[in-house]
Amino acid sequence: MRPHWDEYFMEIAGVVKKRATCSRRKVGAVIVKEKRILASGYNGAPTGIAHCDETGCLREELNVPSGERHELCRGLHAEQNAIIQAALHGASIKGAAMYVTHKPCVICAKMIVNAGINTLVFQGDYPDALSENILKEAGVEMIIANAKEVVV
Repeated sequence: MRPHWDEYFMEIAGVVKKRATCSRRKVGAVIVKEKRILASGYNGAPTGIAHCDETGCLREELNVPSGERHELCRGLHAEQNAIIQAALHGASIKGAAMYVTHKPCVICAKMIVNAGINTLVFQGDYPDALSENILKEAGVEMIIANAKEVVV
């Protein structure tokens, strides 16, 4: 059976997350405009830098809870990498939708807002209440995939 567009792009985000090198959480993101994929990203270290699956996880070593102290990590989040890839390749993502396998953290939420992304479709939760508040205040439509729930 032919999938709905949201299902299709979420499934692609799920494939993208398979490239993630984070030892704690695998996340994939896809940026879409007018039913065309403009960029994708997964969580991992910057280009040319050793990945956490090679070096070990600093956050695990320091016992940092999920959703806190984002600066104590070698990696970039999937959403950040997708936005960076769009910029690197000159793709305007203003007015686009982002499909991501987890709800974004507050840092990614702020980047999503400033990048002009107006729709966010996500699956898994993430322990960051400020993120949702930022996205709501900015008017970003949030859709929980599979539940077909719109967060207003």
